[in-house]
Amino acid sequence: MTTTSPAKLDTAELARQVKALYAQVAEQPQAAYHFPLGRPLAEQLGYPADLLDQIPAETLASFAGVGYALDLAGLTPGTRVLDLGSGSGTDAFVAALMVGPTGHVTGVDMTDAQLAKAERLRAAAGLDHVRFVPGRLEDLPLPDASFDVVISNGVINLCPDKAQVFREVARVLTPGGRLAIADIVTTRPLPEAVTCNADLWSACIGGAAPEADYHAAIEAAGLTIGTVREVPQYQFLTTQARNASDTYGVRAVTLAAERN
Repeated sequence: MTTTSPAKLDTAELARQVKALYAQVAEQPQAAYHFPLGRPLAEQLGYPADLLDQIPAETLASFAGVGYALDLAGLTPGTRVLDLGSGSGTDAFVAALMVGPTGHVTGVDMTDAQLAKAERLRAAAGLDHVRFVPGRLEDLPLPDASFDVVISNGVINLCPDKAQVFREVARVLTPGGRLAIADIVTTRPLPEAVTCNADLWSACIGGAAPEADYHAAIEAAGLTIGTVREVPQYQFLTTQARNASDTYGVRAVTLAAERN
């Protein structure tokens, strides 16, 4: 499986570039990126407008998701939710509305600017059942079997070791717990010139795994995949990104799985 990083990829440089890019997304959402941002994107992907109306507009301005998977998560009052790569908090805040004050949502992110923005907005909204913590998805700072549902949106493709991410997902989920994610995958393997380019990884292109390998990594971690959906309404913006999409089938999907 090609769910680990290529040997020639500088993973330290990748982490630096990802942090720098998503700090800019948090602080300058009006800038130009390879990918779309903001509330119009969220609505296009299927987020209900009534839910978006109830979360901070400043959070939505930095929304950089690639699909809507929360309808696959089965969130009900009292559910304990973990958001992998929570960014400025859009999915965490929407999930918090769904699980109510008897539930709990934890967001994990490695970008200080995103964490600071999400925490500032959380405090201002008085959401005591939401918290944001720093961490890497390959090494979650959280106890075993502590969540009912894990969600993520457009982030796992940025991780050099996706198989380890899914092992961590299985570790923190309760038996029978659910995974509901949106992410970027490919139809066929990307060439080394793309997979060893940290700039293209940080733009959600270079790190996209072949879909078959992505699914195999999920199953190997002890999760059973149920629903998989294409997200044709998600489109990259730049010529470079669109060329990769056309040539290698780089595209967005949503997926639900259950821990065995």
